[in-house]
Amino acid sequence: MSTTESFPADAARPTGSSSEPSGLMDVLSVAAVVLDAEGRIVLWSPQAEGLFGYTAKEALGLYAARLLVHEQHRALIRRLFSQVMAGEGTWAGVFPVRHKDGGTRLVEFRNMRLEDNREGFYALGLATEQGTLRQVERDLALSTRLISQSPIGLAVVDTDLRYVTVNPALERINGLPAAEHVGRNVREALPFLDTAAIETAMRKVLATGIPILDRESVGHTPADPDHEHAWSVSFYRLESSNGKVLGLAISVVDVTERFLATREAAQARQRLALVADASIRIGTTLDLEQTARELAEVSVPELADVAAVDVLDSILNGQSGTVIHEGPAVFRALAVAASHASDAVRAADQPGEVARYDADRLVTQCVNTGRPVRVSHVDSDDLTCIARSPEAATLLAAAGVHSYLAVPLIARGEVLGALDLKRTTNPHPFDADDEVLAGELAARAAVCIDNARWYRQLRNTALTLQRSLLPQEPPEQPGLEIAYRYQPALAASEVGGDWFDVIPLSGDKTALVIGDVMGSGITAAATMGQLRTATRTLAELDLDPAQVLRHLDRITDRMGQTITTCIYAIYDPRDAQCRISSAGHLPPALVRPGRAPELLDLPTGAPLGVGDITFHTTTLALHPEDQLVLYTDGLVETRDQAIDERLDAFLALLAQPRRSLEDTCDALLRELRQPGNHDDVALLIARARKSPGTGAKPPA
Repeated sequence: MSTTESFPADAARPTGSSSEPSGLMDVLSVAAVVLDAEGRIVLWSPQAEGLFGYTAKEALGLYAARLLVHEQHRALIRRLFSQVMAGEGTWAGVFPVRHKDGGTRLVEFRNMRLEDNREGFYALGLATEQGTLRQVERDLALSTRLISQSPIGLAVVDTDLRYVTVNPALERINGLPAAEHVGRNVREALPFLDTAAIETAMRKVLATGIPILDRESVGHTPADPDHEHAWSVSFYRLESSNGKVLGLAISVVDVTERFLATREAAQARQRLALVADASIRIGTTLDLEQTARELAEVSVPELADVAAVDVLDSILNGQSGTVIHEGPAVFRALAVAASHASDAVRAADQPGEVARYDADRLVTQCVNTGRPVRVSHVDSDDLTCIARSPEAATLLAAAGVHSYLAVPLIARGEVLGALDLKRTTNPHPFDADDEVLAGELAARAAVCIDNARWYRQLRNTALTLQRSLLPQEPPEQPGLEIAYRYQPALAASEVGGDWFDVIPLSGDKTALVIGDVMGSGITAAATMGQLRTATRTLAELDLDPAQVLRHLDRITDRMGQTITTCIYAIYDPRDAQCRISSAGHLPPALVRPGRAPELLDLPTGAPLGVGDITFHTTTLALHPEDQLVLYTDGLVETRDQAIDERLDAFLALLAQPRRSLEDTCDALLRELRQPGNHDDVALLIARARKSPGTGAKPPA
């Protein structure tokens, strides 16, 4: 015959192997003893042997009271036994028990009556050592108190990562009652956090047993949805005494204050680094546009996604930038920089453009008041006050501009313009710290911009003076074709004292002059003007070139602290001769058809202004198609190449196939001038041509 057993649907079904025992039962080591109605021992568990010291063979069939109870307690134990067997309830308590070794053990008992199918009665005693039980009770009480009253959030999850226990502190941290935790996993209970990363970490600890300590997590919870919080989270694997994995213990500590302090310290270091970087990068030159670009580029992406630098147009025209309090403002855009391609760049005024902004525009308010204007959260109405036009406002909206900051550029008490900052991809709005940082950058850059502005005005004045002193259009001379160039320094440095001149002389002769006053600025330009005037005056005397230089040397010496190099040459087309003298200047180049260009080997002489120097005149033939090339050192000298290499390159360019003198001038400047050159250049080329009525012949 067969027997069929049924189990509730939710019961664990038996398997071929036994399930793992509870570790707690092993710790307690509960002994089981069964007595018959007479008080004799009929069942004796292995734990009873461990607790009382008697084996089953030694105990079975004996009266329990005689075996285990001291004589003075037997009357009491028989009375208690009778009560249990009479069905008057269970009996529990601590009782001194005699151990086999003769000693006494305090044992915690639970006694109850059992009934079999024949209406027979037995007494079941469950016992464990009192010390062990009290220790477990104390541990449990301590754990319960710690968990319930701890300010640290604590939780236990099972091996499926579902919450089993949540203490009140974690309820407060997560803003969810325990009931909404228990039975749910992290994804279900805390969807507002990065649950994928959290569960990955939990499974790793569950698998390896290696705890994860002080793992930082940042986010918002229902307890405080408007503010970002940070927590230090630790995971520990829970195991029973026999090694069975029970789940995980989780501790959560709110470290928001520490997190914010750390973040603020990092931001402060970043700001200091940005200010230090700005000190290095801004103002590397006295070029106004370059300085503005440096300010805009320093501002992105650390401070803003889009930065623009605009100055008041009146400032560039030499007017005062004193703060005004009303009315529109006219700006000239100097620079725009962005961390990425954006419609916000298209909405900005492009460098060089002039734009008029009404008084209601935020950038106008910034320069009118001389104070920053910050809009932490930009809305559509704000965009109309930021943009130059409705179309630009649409572009700013499309770019996702959500925060705006404008700070004035103030130097020496004058408002020069504004630094305009926008955020698009950076999710954080501009705050007070950003405003302070932007103000620091603007203050440093404003001084550099102001210096560049004044330098530009002075430089323009010097250039105007210098150009007014140079020949505007040298006259056509008999027997000569003339081309010339003057180019100021390519870098934003002061103007120099280079000059050239073509002076008509009697008898169809022509004086060719090129010179270089050492130094720069208005002083050098003024000195150049004086020497050019003196040279023209001396040329009228029809003196030998060496004599002209001697007179110029005395004049220069009387001017004091002025050193000038110069070449003075006189060309006579009637006899095709050129007389030339040098005062410390680079040698001219002679270009003849069919021959390689060469540098003339002239007695160099000393520069003008040294005093008591003898100058020499050299005569050379200069026939039709011959070219004499005069130049200043700014054409061939550089900081990183030897002068011989540069002169070789100069001659190589002159050796190229015949072209017009104008093209030759352009080619020399294009090929030899380098970006950032800090010296100006004067270049004069004279080509001999056959004059009517002359019978000059080419040189042999």
